[in-house]
Amino acid sequence: MPWVTLLSAVVGAVIATSSAALLDRFRWRRDRHDHLIGVRRALYGDYLECLSQARNVFRSLGRSLEAATAERERIARDGFAPCYGMRYQVSITASKEVFEASEVAFRRLRDLRDLVAAGTLASDEAYVRSRLVYDDALTQLRAAMRQNLGADRVPAPPSVPQE
Repeated sequence: MPWVTLLSAVVGAVIATSSAALLDRFRWRRDRHDHLIGVRRALYGDYLECLSQARNVFRSLGRSLEAATAERERIARDGFAPCYGMRYQVSITASKEVFEASEVAFRRLRDLRDLVAAGTLASDEAYVRSRLVYDDALTQLRAAMRQNLGADRVPAPPSVPQE
């Protein structure tokens, strides 16, 4: 009978070790996922902030009647320049859907930049059309980001202990 006791101890040790390893694996995957979501949330916020700052520069330029053409072009390009670095960060970190939406928004904002740099004023029809197209692209980008981050997901209700 001593071999039955030994066998029981070995089987128990294997089960305990296996379940601990499995739990560690699940915990590692969850932590990795949580970290990725945190990194993406920060990057998406920074990217939206960068686009917003550039958009505000273009809004100011679109209302300015005093700036010369060369100065408008310089201000517009300088205002948009930080968006390039953020764009590259998004391209390597974001999901495919977010990256594609970010490219559309980036290009539409660049189109707006080009209009403002060329002297188009905020009251011109071309400016208004371009701004609306950008606004639509930005709305799509934010929706893709929210989807990717699970921001609209309804959390599961807490489990109630059985008595």
